Amino acid sequence: METEVYDLVGVGIGPFNLSLAALLDDIPEVTSVFFDKKPEFDWHPGMLIVGTRLQVPFMADLVTLADPTSQYSFLNYLSEKNRLYPFYFLERLDIPRREYNDYCQWAASKLENCRFGNRVVALDYIQNEENFVVTIEQIQTKETTTYRCKNLVLGTGSIPVMPKSFQGLSTEHVFHTAEFLNRQDRCRKAKSITVIGSGQSAAEVFRELLKEQMEHHYQLNWITRSRSFLSMEESKLSVEQFSPDYVNYFYQFSQEEKDKIFASQDLLYKGISSHTITDIYNLLYEHSVSGEKMNVGLQVLTEVKSIQEKGNKYEILCHQWQQKKDFTHESEIVIVGTGYRPNVPDFIQNLASYIQWDDKGRYEVEADYRLRLDIPNQIYVHSGISHSHGVGSTNLGLAVHRNKIIINNLLGQEVFPIYDKNVFQNFDAETF
Repeated sequence: METEVYDLVGVGIGPFNLSLAALLDDIPEVTSVFFDKKPEFDWHPGMLIVGTRLQVPFMADLVTLADPTSQYSFLNYLSEKNRLYPFYFLERLDIPRREYNDYCQWAASKLENCRFGNRVVALDYIQNEENFVVTIEQIQTKETTTYRCKNLVLGTGSIPVMPKSFQGLSTEHVFHTAEFLNRQDRCRKAKSITVIGSGQSAAEVFRELLKEQMEHHYQLNWITRSRSFLSMEESKLSVEQFSPDYVNYFYQFSQEEKDKIFASQDLLYKGISSHTITDIYNLLYEHSVSGEKMNVGLQVLTEVKSIQEKGNKYEILCHQWQQKKDFTHESEIVIVGTGYRPNVPDFIQNLASYIQWDDKGRYEVEADYRLRLDIPNQIYVHSGISHSHGVGSTNLGLAVHRNKIIINNLLGQEVFPIYDKNVFQNFDAETF
C-alpha cells in the first residue's frame, strides 16, 4: 500500500485527463497520479487512418488555452521533433489525427504522474478518514497496490455501441468502425462490404474503402437512415456553441429542457466534415470516368432492422422509412458506425451509494464538473456529462477550460483566470 495520500487520483488517461496531468505538472501544491490499463497512450487506434484530421484547431492541445508557455504545448512538440517549418508551410489549423496521437504520446512519456499498464480494479471510500482507496492491478505482473487520495477524477471515456441484433456475430466480419484498421486486411480480401451509419467515423471508413475499391474490386455500399449524408455544422458562429459561454448557458436549464435542446443539436457533432464529403464525392466522380460500372451504392432514408448469417455472407433486412418498404441486402463484411456511449466501469458501483443519479440513471453533475455526492470529498468527471453540460462535453476544445476549473476548485483559488465572455454572440437574454 502506498502511504502517501494524494490530492487527486485520475482514473483513465485519455486527452482530458492527460491535459489535467500536464497542467498539474507545474503546480507542486497538488499531488496527483493518473492510471490507465493501456501500455501507452493510444487514442482510438482503430481509426488513426492516414489522411484523417482532428476536428478542432491545433490550439486545442493539452495546455495552450490555459498556458501557451507550457512545455507540453503542441508547438513545443513540433519544435522538439524538428517539424516547425513543415507545419509552417502546411498552412493549416487542423492537424492529422495520427499526429495528435503522436503528440499526446510525446507528452505522456514526459509526465511522471501518468502510469500506464495499470488497471483500476476497485474504488472504495473510508468514511472515518475521508479518503478514497484506489486499487490498481499492474497488467504485466498482476500485482495489486492501493492508493489513497482526497479526490478522484474519472476520465473513463466511451465505448463503441453495437446494436443488439449485431451482437453475437463473427467479429471478423461484423464489427464497429473503432476496429477498422485492425480489420482492414480482411476487408481487402472481401467480395462485398457494407458500411452502416452516416457520422464522421462511418464516412472516414467509407472514404478509405472507396480509395482502394478499384484495386480490390469489392462491392461497396453505404447505408444510413438519415435523409442524406449530412454535413456537420461548421460555420464560425455555429461553432461558438463549443465555448465556455454556451456551456454556462446550457447548464442553467432544467434536465428536461436540456434533453430537448441536446436532441436538436445533432449536426453539431453527428454530421460529416465538409472536407470528408468533398473527398468522397471527388472519388466517386473519378470512379465514374468512362462510364465504368462503379460497384458502389449509397442508400439513404433506410433503417437496418436486423441481420442474419446466410452462408458466407450476411443478409441485412432494410426498411426505407419514407416509402415504408422493406428490402434485403447481402454483404460479406458489415462495418457498423453507430457511435459510442459513456463508459461507467463496474468499479464505480462501490461508490454508487454516495453518488446522486437522475431518473435516467445518469450522474448528477455540478457546474464545476463535480459529481453530486453525499460525502465531503470530490469526484470530478470528464465523460458521461453531455446531459448536464451539453454538446461540447466531448469536444477537445473545451478540455483545457474544464481542467482550469477543476484545478482552481482543488486549490480554492483562481490559478487560471476564468473569463465570462469568450465569443461574439450572446446566448442569455441581454439588452443590446
